[in-house]
Amino acid sequence: MPRFPDHLTGDGPTNPFPGVRVLERRLGRKIPHQLGSNEGLDMPHRALREHFGDAMVQHAYSYGDAEALGVRQRLSDQQGIPLDALLVDAGADSLIALALRTVAEPGCAVVGTAGTYPTFGYFARGQGCRLVEIAYNEAPGRLAPDLDALARSAHDENARLVYLANPDNPSGHLHDDDAIRRLRAALPEDCWLLLDEAYHDFREDADTPFAREVLPGVIRLRTLSKAHGMAGLRIGYTIAEPETLAMMMKVRIHYAVSTLTQAAAEVVLDHPEETREHIAAVLERRKRLAEYLRGLGAEVLPSDTNFVGIRLPSADLAGRVHKALLDEGKLIARPAHPDLGHVLRITAVEDALVPGRLKILEEALR
Repeated sequence: MPRFPDHLTGDGPTNPFPGVRVLERRLGRKIPHQLGSNEGLDMPHRALREHFGDAMVQHAYSYGDAEALGVRQRLSDQQGIPLDALLVDAGADSLIALALRTVAEPGCAVVGTAGTYPTFGYFARGQGCRLVEIAYNEAPGRLAPDLDALARSAHDENARLVYLANPDNPSGHLHDDDAIRRLRAALPEDCWLLLDEAYHDFREDADTPFAREVLPGVIRLRTLSKAHGMAGLRIGYTIAEPETLAMMMKVRIHYAVSTLTQAAAEVVLDHPEETREHIAAVLERRKRLAEYLRGLGAEVLPSDTNFVGIRLPSADLAGRVHKALLDEGKLIARPAHPDLGHVLRITAVEDALVPGRLKILEEALR
């Protein structure tokens, strides 16, 4: 089992402000008179009421549930994940930062793929970690994190943590469940695997038993930003062993997820049929977008996400296409890392399939 930093072992730190919802659960009764938490409970909120309505305003007054129990219960019931193996926070980005804050110390080595989701590197450097980047495994029809190389580097660098996005962003590549098990087994015993599953819902096999497993030495991250359409409200969740989550709670911002966000997430989770319809629509659009891009002569990378990646002959061409589209007010993604300058990423939204929308790309590929 990987270890935690010395300053987090033993007693404390403990959350000094668990909030009224947590306190009510501990006491087993409601607290109708909140006289001590210094919130603006008597604010009229005339402007908010006029703009958003009374229902929204009720979520503005009071600190929320620091444990997000309602969201966790729904996730547990729907996905078959133990309740005590779930922690909710303000999106996968916040969870990446929280995981690093929990297990990494300044100066320690962390390993990731060069050009993968760059927020990991951003937070790793901000934590004072030494970021070791491994090149993608690149071949015709393949742009994938190199799991063997990640494991070797973890041993060579005495790494505290390895980061893997699966499915990957920006390539869209998916490593199957057995490959993830082999990676975990190949890592040093004292090394964590941070498994970013932000695009998990768009896998064709998203509902396997592996998806519900709580894996020793692994911190799994998922989000409600993509398949559930809640990116602007910032909410995601971690799946990990209860002992790991207890450590994460020691360094977590108490009220990172607002009362409004939690209430909205509960409504969305209470209507899973809408999410399923959305996922099915995305997969259908992803197929059409990939076929359209192949018809232009582009090299389309396999994708198990809500986007399609294409690999152009050169970074120069990709840069020119990206800029020309942006000049027309059309934003697609081009990874900032120089190793992936020749890759473009297009989200599978209907707007991308409007005739003529990507005319600049069509012309560039002729």
